[in-house]
Amino acid sequence: MKKLLVLLLALLMVFSLAACGAKTEAPANEGNTESEAEAEPAAETAFTTVQEGKLIMGTNAAFPPYEFIDDDGETIVGIDAEIAALIAGELGLELQIEDMEFSSIISAVQSGKIDMGMAGMTVTEERLQNVNFSSSYATGIQVVIVPEDSAIASVDDLEGAMIGVQESTTGHIYCEDDFGAENVVAYSTGVLAVQALLAGKVDCVVIDNEPAKAYVAANEGLKILDTEYVEEHYAACFNKENEALMNAFNAVLDAKIADGTVQAIIDKYISAE
Repeated sequence: MKKLLVLLLALLMVFSLAACGAKTEAPANEGNTESEAEAEPAAETAFTTVQEGKLIMGTNAAFPPYEFIDDDGETIVGIDAEIAALIAGELGLELQIEDMEFSSIISAVQSGKIDMGMAGMTVTEERLQNVNFSSSYATGIQVVIVPEDSAIASVDDLEGAMIGVQESTTGHIYCEDDFGAENVVAYSTGVLAVQALLAGKVDCVVIDNEPAKAYVAANEGLKILDTEYVEEHYAACFNKENEALMNAFNAVLDAKIADGTVQAIIDKYISAE
């Protein structure tokens, strides 16, 4: 019996020492070599969305062919809508598009009402102060729409003219910088700006080339000047506090740009000239 007690005590001491050794850890960042640190990849942060299972995109559906209302009078279609739907599907999300004033998109992203903005939006230093931008997926050109009998023949003739623009777009910003705010009239949509031009309230309209072509095709007596105003790059915008969502979006977008899928979508809406 005595021998058995001695044996049990010895076993308890061994287990006790082993347990103490298991709890001993080196202080953080001590005792690890650089190669060991590199061998442990950082865990990726899972992205979040405003509503679980959905990707809510804010846009202004009056900017063809990037976003516009389909013939059914309800569905928003176009380049941006199709690219966003493709990426949402790859991320296992359902795309939900909210139509709003262009000037409201960034604030809606900042406040967390929507996950992202995608509306033929140009990356600018001013906007980068408020939101993050994805990779660029398309190039846009700002052009000038005038009446066919207009004396305005080039961008150089815009000095002193009354210029119609869509509010908060880069065309709005550039024209105020170049020609003065007193010579620029901002409208909530490009359609309203073109209507003002037809009514003689402004002398010209500065807007992206693709919607400009659609507006001119739909309204007799208008033309686009041959000279371009500004070239720019379009991207989707995201809340600065949700980089994980933008990174996940970019991973798919970059892959679809590389394999030609994005260009195929653009070509579907914009014929090569």
